[in-house]
Amino acid sequence: MADQPVSSGISVLRLRSLSKTFPGTRALSDVSLDVHQGEVHALMGQNGSGKSTLIKILAGYYHADHGAQAWLDDAPVALGVVAASRHDRLRFVHQDLGLILELSAMDNLALLGGFARRPGRIDWAQQRRTTEAMLSRFGADIDVRRPLTEATPVQRTIVAIAAALAGWEGGRGVLVLDEPTAVLPHTEVERLLQIVRELRRSGSSVLYVSHRLDEIFQIADRVTVLRDGSVAATTEVAGLTRNSLAELMVGSAVNADYRAGSRTGGDGEVVLRGRGLRARYLAGVDVELRAGEVLGIAGLPGSGMEELPHLLAGEAPDGPAAGEVQLPGSSAAWWSVGDTRRPRLPIVPADRGREGVIAEFTVAENLSLSVLGKLGCRGRLLKAAERELVDTWTRRVQIKAASTGAVVTSLSGGNQQKVVLARCLAAQAGVLVLSEPTAGVDIGTREAIYDLIAEQAAAGLAVVVSSTDAGDLVAMCHRVLVLGRGTVVAQLEGNDISERAMMSVLGTGEH
Repeated sequence: MADQPVSSGISVLRLRSLSKTFPGTRALSDVSLDVHQGEVHALMGQNGSGKSTLIKILAGYYHADHGAQAWLDDAPVALGVVAASRHDRLRFVHQDLGLILELSAMDNLALLGGFARRPGRIDWAQQRRTTEAMLSRFGADIDVRRPLTEATPVQRTIVAIAAALAGWEGGRGVLVLDEPTAVLPHTEVERLLQIVRELRRSGSSVLYVSHRLDEIFQIADRVTVLRDGSVAATTEVAGLTRNSLAELMVGSAVNADYRAGSRTGGDGEVVLRGRGLRARYLAGVDVELRAGEVLGIAGLPGSGMEELPHLLAGEAPDGPAAGEVQLPGSSAAWWSVGDTRRPRLPIVPADRGREGVIAEFTVAENLSLSVLGKLGCRGRLLKAAERELVDTWTRRVQIKAASTGAVVTSLSGGNQQKVVLARCLAAQAGVLVLSEPTAGVDIGTREAIYDLIAEQAAAGLAVVVSSTDAGDLVAMCHRVLVLGRGTVVAQLEGNDISERAMMSVLGTGEH
């Protein structure tokens, strides 16, 4: 439950009769919503429920259907007009953050708010001081002159929030945060939530979009749940439980603490080994994975848990790395982790938007990328074979899209994740690596992913799951390696796998 809400009960943002129709699809149907002054108002729903469409209409990216109305402080908001030419006190931080990572925090903020100038030139010293002052409000410890590629996910999110609030010192207005913690490890989420609390204390309002149920109970005063494009409920968070909120989202009884498949598994032969694996944070880890086993990797940031799945999959390490990996079908061959000739294993990456999908490609093109070599003849792609493969995996993974020819970014986040997962499964490599598999995914899609992985493991697939969400590991894994300071500090198996057990190990100081 949110701590000491300061909501006045006075509506700052009002939406009425908001609908949006795409060809063949009604994404929103007569949605009405009020955000009160000084409250954190959560917006929740399954992937495809209409949340992103609503946010894009508010931001001016989409036009609403005729009859929709909106007011901010009783002043009409022109829906479907870009935010810069509408109301200055309606600000947005979108899920992709809208930053240019090759540029510094200083440059990113200046691009939006303008550069400090002296006659005929930029006053770089003043620009740095201005940027540092903007970020100090949020306690950001960042070199404002370094490119954001070197920043952590939470630092980038803070820069995006600072950019959104440039020139706004608080008070009446609404900041829209669309999945701000989707790619943040759970250990960094609290820092972001503290910033949201500070905004609320200043009298600002926040429309907060998230799939993480725990966050809603920590930060939100009220919640509006969308289901199939309509408002299923608007209610005080204090009157809900995790299961009752999940049921509002799904429309039927669900278990927020779901476990998929059997607690035991992986009795097959060893299909993947790693020995002496080292990287920036890894200090020497040995791994063994059996057919049919789902092996979890847990740990705090800096423990090496982010690096291990990429070394196993054959991704190019970021910096020096060492160790060897033995792969499926090569029982005698050991490959150096830095050997570019070694076969790569399919991996579902943590950052779906930047590493998982090609935004300009269709669903079919994204899905078939992993097996193009098997779909060609004499240098030509066999379209019929591609269609058959895409249709098969679209059904098996239950991807919801207008068509497989739709651009992949037109899908909800959960369905984009399913496309990436289907592409990896279509490779039929014998081993699948998952990194943060449910980031930005709703509870219904999450269960579907858990069930799919359990089904594939029962059929003999070996799976490595690295996640900062303990719920992923509890739901899917037969065994979990807990990393601390670059080494394995604990191993949990079967019914011993629990969030409490993992946190207990990580809280002992062994990490």
